Amino acid sequence: MSSIRREKREIHFGRGLGSQLKHERMLYYVHYVLYNKRLDELIPFKKIDTHRPLYMPKPQEKEDKKHKKKKQKKKKSTKDTDNDKGQSLEDDEVDLDHLNVQGIVRKEDQLSRADAIKRLRTSGSMIQGDVHVTARMRNFSKVFIGKHEVEPWYFSPYPVEFTEKGILYIDDFTLNFFGSKKQFERFRSKSTLRHPPGNEIYRDDYVSFFEIDGKKQTTWCRNLCLMSKLFLDHKTVYYDVDPFLFYCMTRRDEYGYHLVGYFSKEKESADGYNVACILTLPMYQRHGYGKLLIQFSYELSKMEGKVGSPEKPLSDLGLLSYRAYWTETISRLLIENHISEISIDEISQMTSMTTTDILHTLQILNMLKYYKGQHIICLSDQVINTYNRLRKKKRHTIDASKLVWKPPVFTAAQLRFGW
Repeated sequence: MSSIRREKREIHFGRGLGSQLKHERMLYYVHYVLYNKRLDELIPFKKIDTHRPLYMPKPQEKEDKKHKKKKQKKKKSTKDTDNDKGQSLEDDEVDLDHLNVQGIVRKEDQLSRADAIKRLRTSGSMIQGDVHVTARMRNFSKVFIGKHEVEPWYFSPYPVEFTEKGILYIDDFTLNFFGSKKQFERFRSKSTLRHPPGNEIYRDDYVSFFEIDGKKQTTWCRNLCLMSKLFLDHKTVYYDVDPFLFYCMTRRDEYGYHLVGYFSKEKESADGYNVACILTLPMYQRHGYGKLLIQFSYELSKMEGKVGSPEKPLSDLGLLSYRAYWTETISRLLIENHISEISIDEISQMTSMTTTDILHTLQILNMLKYYKGQHIICLSDQVINTYNRLRKKKRHTIDASKLVWKPPVFTAAQLRFGW
């Protein structure tokens, strides 16, 4: 690994993944150690500090042995938790107080391509299968989505001929993509589609939601998945869109319904997942849209009379969003309703959250206490103060009375997909 100079003369260790010749200049694609792949970039040779010695990381096996010894020391006073029954947390469930958003590493990231394919379910939508070096190098430097210019985070398997200039143009209504601005503008002047090609099932003064069947609108949904891969690391495109329903959130203006974010959902989930893949487009992030998407997915679960949970593993940002939603939902239920006695199952029925997600959230917030021979839920001052701060912000929420939707029913023939 080499030392690389970044902004403000900061020095970071980086690993070279490849090189590209652009505008008669050789650029090197580097990954910064301990940082998320979304920060990978092309740099000129002059940014590589050749005066510093190369850093050779220690063998992974030795580090693993030391890590295991530390773990064993910590667990001397606890029961054996190596068996499957004792494991209550998922691989991606990390303590929020110690969560390294930029450098989070999961076991799924260390799988070989063959092992990843074996572990894929029929959807596999949240697990990255292709770990080849080309899949680790971003193939676009800029992406124009409608009127927004966005820097992509990850590789997406668009046709090679569109990657030569490193710039991609995407129409935010049809999601058709183009390699030149002239083609893009010509298409927009002739296109008449002004909303996602599905049924509008929710509308208020702030957002609208459309339900889209992947089997009926195959091209549009494929284009949506290709665009999503630019911003989602743990997403694979091995399988087609037929088994999924897509719920797209839009904002309205005089030109039409502009895509803000979406989540996909399996038509028939054997594991009870209510979300397979979820994304808020980068230009709309940090505005509360992620929570609206999550809340909407649980409103659908309530109408179905089911409990649901997102498919694992979640991305780092997805994990933070879900943790925030679970925390706010449970806190609001307990504080506003002045409930003195309630069970975990009752919370699950009222929120459509799984008991596993509820217990994990209570443990993270340190709200589960053992008192006089039984477990109780204890609301600390910190939890109450945090909830009061959130309530003062008066963020927009989903109004369930404006949801016009019936759970779709599919026959066995409709659930038979051929790839």
